[in-house]
Amino acid sequence: MTTPQIMRQGRIAPLLYALPALVFISIFIVYPMVTTAALSLRDRSGERPAGGACLVGEPCWGVFENYRHALTDPEMVQALSNNALWLLVMVPATVALGLVVALLADRVRYESLVKAVIFMPMAISFIGAGIIWRFVYHIETGAGQQIGILNAVIVGLGGQVVPWLSDPALNNFALMIVGVWLWAGFCMTILSAALKGVPGEILEAARVDGANELQVFWRIMLPIILPTVVVVTTTMVINVLKIFDIVFVMTGGNFGTEVIANRMFRLIVTDTGRSMAIAVLLIVLTIPVMIFNVRRFREQEALR
Repeated sequence: MTTPQIMRQGRIAPLLYALPALVFISIFIVYPMVTTAALSLRDRSGERPAGGACLVGEPCWGVFENYRHALTDPEMVQALSNNALWLLVMVPATVALGLVVALLADRVRYESLVKAVIFMPMAISFIGAGIIWRFVYHIETGAGQQIGILNAVIVGLGGQVVPWLSDPALNNFALMIVGVWLWAGFCMTILSAALKGVPGEILEAARVDGANELQVFWRIMLPIILPTVVVVTTTMVINVLKIFDIVFVMTGGNFGTEVIANRMFRLIVTDTGRSMAIAVLLIVLTIPVMIFNVRRFREQEALR
């Protein structure tokens, strides 16, 4: 085999190996994304081109009218605000809880049992978790006995029932508790693996030098596992941006709990164009996080 033939084979072989993955990605990711973007530039229903000829008695839609609606509609503004609240509360709470459990479980003899209990909710579907927590938050408005665990306990202690899912001051945080319960196990597992990779000699040397446990954590352990913390945090950001199941099952987006993905789902049949614009907006919001993750990965690879 001549040198040019070897060079051609070296270029073609990687492409042949990657071809099945490229075909799969093109059919199930690229094509739906292109179709979604195209539908978002049509009219409200997604049936006619935007900005074209209009039917008598119907308004003409500009090319970006669906995007204007996605950014200015009161219900979408509320959805964006709620997603921002989820990001500010649930992401730090989930990562912090996972890190605390990983730290504490590493110091007890029954570490495996503790981690199994914390990770167990990850084995439950989000729909199933939503149904479970609906019973936890349930409120009996009539004269019947309270069957919701929380309200049953409150009434048993002499208090008044609390509308956990219908009170706008409480319901978003009540839903976030479900999200933390589901995802804390994921964060704990990844962070626990990172903590076990911290060299024990460094920790022992710090303790011999007089550092207490807080100093050991903040000055030694956390800087070493920081890349993993960043990856877990950005993963949680993406998960929270597309949160849907919990809200859909527990409140349906009512009582001020609407989020972006649920709003997109509610419009998919009646207002396809608007729904697709919201889908594109959701993709755009996740792109910066993905770029940040890729850059972090390349920086870590460059240091190795």
